[in-house]
Amino acid sequence: MRTKSLLTTALFAKQGDVAAAVALPHTWNALDGQDGGNDYWRGIGTYTIDLPNPTAGKKQYIEFQGANHVATVYCNGREMGTHKGGFSTFRYDLTRAMKAEGNVLTVVVTNGVSDVYPQSADFTFYGGLYRDVNFIEVDKAHFDLLKEGTDAVFVTPHKAGKTRIDLFPVDACGCEVTVALKDAEGTVVAEGKASAEAHTVVKLDVANPHLWHSMDDPYLYTCEATIVKDGEAVDTVTVNYGYRSFHVDPERGFFLNGKSYPLHGVSRHQDKLDKGWAISKEDHEIDAALIKEVGANTIRLAHYQHDQYFYDICDREGFVLWAEIPFISQFINSKDAYDNTISQMTELIAQNYNHPSICFWGISNEITIGGENEALYRNLADLHALSKKLDPSRLTTMAEVSMVPMDSEHVYITDVLSYNHYFGWYVGEVEDNAVWFDKFHALNPDRCLGVSEYGSENVLMWHSAEPENHDYTEEYASYYHHEMLKTFAARPYLWSTHVWNMFDFAADARDEGGVKGRNNKGLVTYDRQTKKDAFYIYKAYWTTDPMVRVAGRRFADRAPEERDITVYTNCDEVTLVINGAEVATKAAVDHAVVFENVALNDGANTVTAKANGVEDTITLNGVAEHNYAYDLPEGNEGANWFDDPAAVAARKAKKLNFPKGYYSIKDKVSVLSANPQTAAILQAAMAKAMSGSAMSAMANPDGGEAMGKEMQEFMGMMTLNNLIKMAGAAVSADDKYELNEMLNKIKKD
Repeated sequence: MRTKSLLTTALFAKQGDVAAAVALPHTWNALDGQDGGNDYWRGIGTYTIDLPNPTAGKKQYIEFQGANHVATVYCNGREMGTHKGGFSTFRYDLTRAMKAEGNVLTVVVTNGVSDVYPQSADFTFYGGLYRDVNFIEVDKAHFDLLKEGTDAVFVTPHKAGKTRIDLFPVDACGCEVTVALKDAEGTVVAEGKASAEAHTVVKLDVANPHLWHSMDDPYLYTCEATIVKDGEAVDTVTVNYGYRSFHVDPERGFFLNGKSYPLHGVSRHQDKLDKGWAISKEDHEIDAALIKEVGANTIRLAHYQHDQYFYDICDREGFVLWAEIPFISQFINSKDAYDNTISQMTELIAQNYNHPSICFWGISNEITIGGENEALYRNLADLHALSKKLDPSRLTTMAEVSMVPMDSEHVYITDVLSYNHYFGWYVGEVEDNAVWFDKFHALNPDRCLGVSEYGSENVLMWHSAEPENHDYTEEYASYYHHEMLKTFAARPYLWSTHVWNMFDFAADARDEGGVKGRNNKGLVTYDRQTKKDAFYIYKAYWTTDPMVRVAGRRFADRAPEERDITVYTNCDEVTLVINGAEVATKAAVDHAVVFENVALNDGANTVTAKANGVEDTITLNGVAEHNYAYDLPEGNEGANWFDDPAAVAARKAKKLNFPKGYYSIKDKVSVLSANPQTAAILQAAMAKAMSGSAMSAMANPDGGEAMGKEMQEFMGMMTLNNLIKMAGAAVSADDKYELNEMLNKIKKD
């Protein structure tokens, strides 16, 4: 029978360095991939691993569950092969290269530039053997370990109980294959056998199967497949699977087992503070528990194939999954790149075929950032066709970048689709989301539309009683997410919504909101230690066990004009108690209660919210003046200018004004463009904002001078203030003040 040994240590060296011992799994970017500067090391690393001695009469294989991006494997100096793709399982047959003892495996891994996706994206590409490495021994007759990194056992269950099992034994001439299907209690509910062929098919019926019904009842069966030779079992594989049906309706959304089942959830990246991608099984379990706690019933596993262990968790817990390949951001128009998308899609589907949690195969993410062309369209169409050929039981989808026109041919490639929209953060206002959704739905009434990304940067240092778009405060993020939930609740035609993101994650090129190397849009911090206020808005909407949460505990110092207290709850009403005295009881509206202008004593105050037998308490400090430590410094550099009294005074002296009936930097670019006077001011401001900033590359991804129509429309929805914020250091605080002053002098018609 087969045995599997986890390999846990190796010698590792970067190019030119002396080798040192490391624990496996391992990444060489655990620290430099998260500290900002876009300078994390991308190159070649070499691992040297001692192998167990082989067992006589057995075959030996090596299994890698993740090596990023490209890995070439040698056994005792003999090349086994090269695998291209950083997220899927791959194996090599070592048998002919093995010696009786003293066997050494050498793995050369690179996360450098190549035609292997991803090459351009808003996250760090961690290098290394960052998932488990296993040494496997099997009898000569065994299930094919080289079948796209799978167990070579594929179960196709139908809701009524008809079950097809496709098996791929090797070196099994004269053998028999037996199959036993077992329920969750381990009782055999169907069994059969067949002569072992290179492709063996066994068909069985399960009477009245217990359905897998997501979070409500994630019921799993197991399929135990065995190769029998001369009456003796020589290899056995056991896989989990589930019976369920689903479809998506363009008006009513997702249906599971014939019942409406609205999908609301989150997206997830696989990294963690100081670990990068080399995370443990415990880390996976913690992530799943937090996602379950917030009340999500679906996860978009972005932007690549995730660890098999996490898919197993999702089967067990009942999350409905969107699984995708890293065909993202930058289209590489080459045969090698095309072939890589095909191989990554093939491996994703083959290796995850048996997971009942997966309902959607994602073929790309924001791949039209650089524009649409025929080669890209054909690549996407081929990925859709491949997915339907390999697995007609599931639906294909893709995440469109916001600028893709509503009538683009790309909108019609996959079975269903979603858009990444950031109205209310990068462009426009949060209210623009509803307008866009309804317009698309009216134009494409037969297309199933979802929201694959939406979010707001949420940095726990910054706070405001009057939050506004792009101020990076916890309060603006809370407002934004609350408004998005209201928008979704009124639109049942959205087949799924996925928050970007469940957790903060590393993006080494980023430097904004006073934080380097990180995307801060998570509902939970990068170390998984702090649930942001927005987490509890979702919990209020998505869970039923009574809960109440007082927002603003990190906004502790409250000046007289900053004393509104917001409470999130899934209960009907909330009672507020200050310093032991009951203040008021109010009904919840859209899962929130706002107690306005609450009286606080000077110094510490105990604030408690009570609802339906549960309560939450925080401490707020009554102070005389606003605490300027809560304000993000101009330019987003994060310098502690508020420690300098002169800087504080200068800022107060240059307070921005927004007089009613006059233009200001809070007006949208499209509005300013429509007036000849403000258009001239805008043109000069745009030139400065675009120079030397990320905005230039965003507007002209191919390096050309002309801005595309879609990008013009996209930027037209931005306020000038947001454009300035995205420009960073290219526009100074003085520039911003002077622009606003000039606009304030021009009266609106």
